[in-house]
Amino acid sequence: MSRPTGRVLTLLELLQSGGTRTVAELADRLGVEGRTVRRYVNQLVDLDVPVESVRGRYGGYRLAPGYRLPPLMLGDDEALAVLLGLVLGRRAGLTTAQRTANETATAKIRRVLPGHLARRLDALLETLAFTERLGEFDTPDAGILLTVADAVRHQRPVSLRYTGRDGRRSERTLHAYGIVAHAGRWYVTGRDPGIDEDRTFRLDRVADARTLPGTFETPEGPGPAERLLTGFATAGYRHEVTLRIHGTPEQVRARLPAGATVEEERDEGHDEGRKGRRDHAHAPVADTERERDQDQGQDRDRDRPDGRWLRVGLRAERLDWLPAVLASLDRPFVIDRPDELRTLVAEFADRLAACARPDASGPPGGVDGPRPQSRTDGGV
Repeated sequence: MSRPTGRVLTLLELLQSGGTRTVAELADRLGVEGRTVRRYVNQLVDLDVPVESVRGRYGGYRLAPGYRLPPLMLGDDEALAVLLGLVLGRRAGLTTAQRTANETATAKIRRVLPGHLARRLDALLETLAFTERLGEFDTPDAGILLTVADAVRHQRPVSLRYTGRDGRRSERTLHAYGIVAHAGRWYVTGRDPGIDEDRTFRLDRVADARTLPGTFETPEGPGPAERLLTGFATAGYRHEVTLRIHGTPEQVRARLPAGATVEEERDEGHDEGRKGRRDHAHAPVADTERERDQDQGQDRDRDRPDGRWLRVGLRAERLDWLPAVLASLDRPFVIDRPDELRTLVAEFADRLAACARPDASGPPGGVDGPRPQSRTDGGV
């Protein structure tokens, strides 16, 4: 491809990015003089590309609105970025395309890559490993996602035909504030004007979405992602878990779900809580011994340089995934509630101990036990 022809195509790419481009800006990007830019524009016009001239102080060139662009042109780096995005997006669940659409799009771009770049990409994909297994994600319909995004951008109410986690179907109206991708799922968060409360919906559970007449004002305050995590932290789940973990907030948050609350425990509160437990003389002996052991353990760890006692709270529909996560923290911890979690942790410890014996043949089902469906129980 000759250099003038390449510059004409680069000019088209610059105009495709939208907006009005001044002659000076285009000349600088192309490395030519202003009169050469005008000649390149005339060449595009000769090819029936509708380039408009905008007069005035901020004038320049732009493509006519609604013009259907010619086939997409990607540079080597751009094609590689798109392919990696398709591959990594599908692995993370951050794609709305069905598996077939994802694979055909990848194949189309792969076919037009130069040979040397295709070979390098193949080498990357063959040597690339992932720490998590490829899961089956519940992806939303692309049309629904785009409809909701349009409603967010133009601040228009949107009607959602929704199926809740209990299987009940309903029609919801939402003032949508934003769309959030979290833990392999897509969510929309906003205000339900009917009950005047913040709501969060999983987009893969939306069967239909349509914009409604009218507008609304997006309130000041937390952004969509923060609203989503706050909603998870305050939603009504089957189990409310309270823990005390010795470590730093960074160590705890690295392993636990994003919706978990982590607060430093006050010494006075600890002492008052210990005194309060002593006052319960009628408490069962087992409970009293357990509380004494917990207090002694906290006293030993209080002055350790690698952190302090933190109070951690979270909500979950299931508890079977928590023992392995708590073990992976490798930090001292105390379970305040629920008792069911204490039992699960003790059983998990027994399975670990059994596997560590020289004659261990391995417990049925392995150490991990049942695998969790998800760390975050999604949506309302």
